[in-house]
Amino acid sequence: MSGLAVDDAAWASAWRRRSPGDKLLLCLGLVVCALVLPAWPGSVLVAAVAVGLALGPARVPARTFGRAVRWPLAFLAVGALTSVVSVDGGLGWAPDAAARAGSLVGHALAGSAAVLLLATTTPMADLLPALRRLRVPAAVVEVAGVVYRLLFVLLESLSTIREAQTARMGHSTWRRSWRSSGLLAAAVLTRSWDRARRMQEGLAGRGFGSGPETGLRVLPEVLPSSRLFLACSALGLAGIVSASLAVA
Repeated sequence: MSGLAVDDAAWASAWRRRSPGDKLLLCLGLVVCALVLPAWPGSVLVAAVAVGLALGPARVPARTFGRAVRWPLAFLAVGALTSVVSVDGGLGWAPDAAARAGSLVGHALAGSAAVLLLATTTPMADLLPALRRLRVPAAVVEVAGVVYRLLFVLLESLSTIREAQTARMGHSTWRRSWRSSGLLAAAVLTRSWDRARRMQEGLAGRGFGSGPETGLRVLPEVLPSSRLFLACSALGLAGIVSASLAVA
């Protein structure tokens, strides 16, 4: 079965044995700082801290972190471009285009880096039980778990079908590649829908959702919280806030 590079990095991270609640509080604090502090220097500091922690103490591979941030960067580029275009009196740039684009990209990039820090250091198997302990609604946690499992179904179907197409010279030319890509999308959608239906039927056959207890009860691994980690996180967040307010 194909895996996710981010998920593999989370399992191999040096922070794997740390409490998911501690990491969740740290990353949540970084996201809040990225949202409420000025883009300069608040967002820059948040992004630098998140990337530094991921590549440093957490020992996340730089290649994996860089590949994970590519798609958010592409989305941010498109969003920044559309936010600085003015249509009043004709198509053109907004008067404060540079400041607006910089603020938007800074806030969003810093928040994305903080979320990726959590994703590359905390496996979903640890994060979902932590969300339950934090009183997140059970339906939300169950939907997140099902979507996470279906990602692997999609990846497995995608890999199997693409290998079969490649063996039949389905990507030997540009024309064949376009045709094979369309067939691949249709086949993956159909197969994923069938696997999701079979999963639902299997869970229903085991009584999932038929009683007052919703969710499949498992025995999660309990990782102890670290007071030193929490204290360092609080000091770091306080330092980011103080430096940002001082410069602003």
